[in-house]
Amino acid sequence: MFLASFLIGLREGLEAALVVSVLLVFVSRAGRNDVRRRIWFAVGLAVGLTAAVSAVSTFGRSKLTFEAQEIIGGTMSLIAVVMITGMVFWMLDAGTKLKTHLEEGAARALVSGTGIGIFWIAFVSVGREGVETTLMLWGWASDPMAISGALTGILVAIALGCGLYFGSIRFDFATFFTWSSGFLIIVCAGVLAYGIHDLQEAAVLPGPFSGEPITPTHPRTGEVLTGFADYPFWGAAYPFGWAFNVEEAIDPAGFLAALLKGTVGFVPQMTWLEVTAWAVYMAFVVPAYIRHVRRIRTRVRARAEDRAQVQDDAAAAGTQAHDRTPTAAGDHPSPVTDTATAVPPSNTPN
Repeated sequence: MFLASFLIGLREGLEAALVVSVLLVFVSRAGRNDVRRRIWFAVGLAVGLTAAVSAVSTFGRSKLTFEAQEIIGGTMSLIAVVMITGMVFWMLDAGTKLKTHLEEGAARALVSGTGIGIFWIAFVSVGREGVETTLMLWGWASDPMAISGALTGILVAIALGCGLYFGSIRFDFATFFTWSSGFLIIVCAGVLAYGIHDLQEAAVLPGPFSGEPITPTHPRTGEVLTGFADYPFWGAAYPFGWAFNVEEAIDPAGFLAALLKGTVGFVPQMTWLEVTAWAVYMAFVVPAYIRHVRRIRTRVRARAEDRAQVQDDAAAAGTQAHDRTPTAAGDHPSPVTDTATAVPPSNTPN
């Protein structure tokens, strides 16, 4: 859980740090250092609001019934999957132009003179990342390792943001966001399965906890069917029974189970509905993500080739112009010849 929450905190925190750094540099270059205080106030307010929402959602759940906790947890997990998946694809398109878009928005905001527009840009940007992080980690709020991993990732993101602002480090953001986005998609698949499990435990979705007649059970023992059970018929456990149960081989409280749960969303016992949702999500989103990345790389490569071609054409045109330019006044004959100014003898009699 530490690794997954660390990468979530690092990525979301780094996105917020990038926005703040771009805005601070822009207002400094524009000579509007008075607006810097508004940016920092917006950041502090967004962080405080995120912390308040996290505290209320975490400590308030203890007063709820088990079913209410599971319903809220499952719903928030599904919302997080939709938000993060959409943000991943949005960042692929907007990431290459993020700096330009922010600077254009900041320039329009400075026209008013007060800088209140930049305040809202910073507040919404940082607050959005905070809400996304809260939603992603809400299901792991009771795990100290997950919380410490997220906080560590956020602190590292802040350090990287400071280094970028002061120019002390260089960072390949394209590579980082490409790989971290791919990892987030895998994590989202696990969060989706986790949310479905919560909703099944609350009996909102059908599954092993629903009871008769929904839950498939053994006619004689009454146990919930698991896997591809062939009694009373083959595949009777699908879709509302258990897909597998490997708790004898993998300790649910052990390190391996925690690592798999925090990365690919695997737990030693999963329902068929969880596994199906995980597989369908991966089958559709991963190929779409790969196609998207390839298309953007092709577009970026084409733009780079176009810029290089323009530069080569400009250089060639400059060389040809230089070759045609005379180096001295006597290198070329004047188009006005001596005969052009000569006066022919007059035949008019005196």
